[in-house]
Amino acid sequence: MTKPVSSSASSPAPLRSPLPILLCGCLIAMATFGPRSTMGLFTTPITSERGFSLELFSFAMAIQNLLWGLGQPFAGAVADRFGSTRVLAVGLIVYAAGLAIMAYASDPWSFNLSAGVLIGFGLSGCSFNLVLAAFGKLMPERWRGTAIGAGSAAGSFGQFVFAPASSLLIRSVGWSNTLLIFAGLMILAVPLTLALWTPRLATSPTPGSTNPPAGVGALSQQTLRQALAEAFGHRSYVLLVMGFFVCGFHLAFVTIHLPKFLIEQGLTPEVGGWTLALIGLFNIVGSLGSGMLGNRIPKRWLLSGIYLGRAIAIALFVSFPITNTSALMFGAALGLLWLSTIPPTSGLIAIMFGTRWLAMLYGFAFFSHQVGSFVGLVIAAWTREVYGSYDIIWWLGVLLGLLAAIVNMPIRETPVDRAATVPAE
Repeated sequence: MTKPVSSSASSPAPLRSPLPILLCGCLIAMATFGPRSTMGLFTTPITSERGFSLELFSFAMAIQNLLWGLGQPFAGAVADRFGSTRVLAVGLIVYAAGLAIMAYASDPWSFNLSAGVLIGFGLSGCSFNLVLAAFGKLMPERWRGTAIGAGSAAGSFGQFVFAPASSLLIRSVGWSNTLLIFAGLMILAVPLTLALWTPRLATSPTPGSTNPPAGVGALSQQTLRQALAEAFGHRSYVLLVMGFFVCGFHLAFVTIHLPKFLIEQGLTPEVGGWTLALIGLFNIVGSLGSGMLGNRIPKRWLLSGIYLGRAIAIALFVSFPITNTSALMFGAALGLLWLSTIPPTSGLIAIMFGTRWLAMLYGFAFFSHQVGSFVGLVIAAWTREVYGSYDIIWWLGVLLGLLAAIVNMPIRETPVDRAATVPAE
């Protein structure tokens, strides 16, 4: 008779209990998302001191976002196969190197290499996306939705802390020293990755293991190629990926260009910093609320509501005179809708396909997100230089928000049937 697997055999060690995992993961998310979310505050000092054009700065940020997205599926696949700790640690080191080199970049080549390539690939290995995927694997089901919401909120709390801190540091010690301080923080975050260690994926079922749960048949035997074929042959996943493109479009444009837009409207740089900070602060509420609401209402409805809310917020913001008050109100409203797309998006992927290849499948969805970021940044810089204003990109953001709200409605929130795709052995 097969000896059943005891519950104690799979019980986590003290460090593996949910609370330390949640705490360390949130600290990593905060540390990595914070500097990246304040890049727009470096636009004016870097372009002025180095003589770089707005197009060069925006293109480097576009490369950063694109490579962040391009590297995410591969980083996710490695994390799924070999565990999260190594991927997170390497990502933090590469991120730190990119920030440090960016501080001394004096020509377009070195600036694109550091701010674009190194930071982009570094983020693909250490951003909150990998943290959320680790939460999906390590957290008990009753913790999972809350943990993913908390991880998203932690990234935004990093934005809330780093935005005003960046403005203060740039003014007091200079933008290059500020980047070096950020690089040091990435190195300090490396030991935290030990709490997110996930076991190396077994290539065959463990003797004595129980059968997979219903809806994820033969999950332990599914290969990466089978997982990809299954996901991209699934209509709901494709719709989810399409909607996530719009999320990236909104986030990158606002993060990089909003501070400059506000300056052009006659406001001070500090208002831009506090607007970004409010986005981060209110996203704590939005992300946590999204994680909890996703357990109570259909996630596709939640996503559609978020995208519709963004379209309305942007339309109202640009339809009235831009003042200190309207900028801060816009930051608060957009913050509620900022990263609140992530809990329902990652939750839908887990529902449809399970957690075996969660990091990799979320990585491909995030690649679509970052393609949206790349497109948004390129169009924003081009339309600003050609037409002298950001009007076109704002209203394009409204249109895309409405389309994303429609695209998410037909998504089905049910596990995929793998019986015919991955036969049990």
